[in-house]
Amino acid sequence: MKSRAFATAAAITAALFLTALLLSACGTGGQAAAGTSGDEADGTDRAAGGGETLTVRIGYQKYGTLNILKADGRLDRRLAERGIRVEWTEFPGGPQLLEALNVGSIDFGHTGEAPPIFAQAAGAPLVYLAHEPPSPRSEALLVPKDSDIRSIADLRGKKVALNKGSNVHFLLVKLLEQAGVGYDEIETVYLPPADGRAAFESGKVDAWVIWDPFFAAAETATGARILADGTDLVHNHEFYLGERSFVERHPDVVEIILEEAGKIDEWAKDHPQELAELLSPQLGIDVPSLELAAKRRRYGVQRVGAEVLEAQQRIADTFRELGLIPVDIRVEEAMIRPAAGD
Repeated sequence: MKSRAFATAAAITAALFLTALLLSACGTGGQAAAGTSGDEADGTDRAAGGGETLTVRIGYQKYGTLNILKADGRLDRRLAERGIRVEWTEFPGGPQLLEALNVGSIDFGHTGEAPPIFAQAAGAPLVYLAHEPPSPRSEALLVPKDSDIRSIADLRGKKVALNKGSNVHFLLVKLLEQAGVGYDEIETVYLPPADGRAAFESGKVDAWVIWDPFFAAAETATGARILADGTDLVHNHEFYLGERSFVERHPDVVEIILEEAGKIDEWAKDHPQELAELLSPQLGIDVPSLELAAKRRRYGVQRVGAEVLEAQQRIADTFRELGLIPVDIRVEEAMIRPAAGD
């Protein structure tokens, strides 16, 4: 198991390094490698009069509060009133989003619990800003509806697909641990969500650990069976993260983003159908699947406290013990410390 662990750690580190080289080499075009955006990647624009207009570069995924903010447009409108432009870039998962933050392609984003651990271990200048409440039912390990796999113990010797370094990575670790199955007793197949879905449906993998809305879409479209979700096992927080120097230079902008995220959360939690209808055209996912996902998650922007940091540290320590990250990290170091007298 030790050799496999070191191999996994090396693969993760190499992937982050290669992505950094690619994005750095592309300069302002780097976002085309990491995500999709029709805007320039420059952090600022020169106004006609010679002034400098701030552009906030926000990375988002297929689902989450930032996704709702983008669809609604209220954040863009509020920041435009202050002469600030918003540039949105979509990423297939949290690890890819934080790779872009690491090389300076975005300023702000959101991920699950595991991506910041891997990114901090790789030296990314990220800081934790806030989080959503736990949503353990929003991620699960799925098997095909006619699969002979009936328990986590049945996964021994099987192929399990997941997005490397994502929130479901920790869920898989905990499920195996609970069932007494060694991490080296399964074959992990690292695939982003779209490729994971294809492999799952074609039978190239035996199980898939995935999060909403991909989780809900697989349920409704394929009848996939939930072998286990995160209930009573993981928190599955959604974190708001920023690039350290941007957060230190523009705390007022960060506060506006978090404030607007809180407002849209208040609306979303009471309007799952309307939310699904709002997001469906943008995401290309059917309304029933999005409504199912909306009803499984919890809403409300909360500041990062000691309890959440301790939970993140336990995740980091677990990944280190398994050799999934190459160095020890202290999660608390990825926080903005108040200035003396504050």
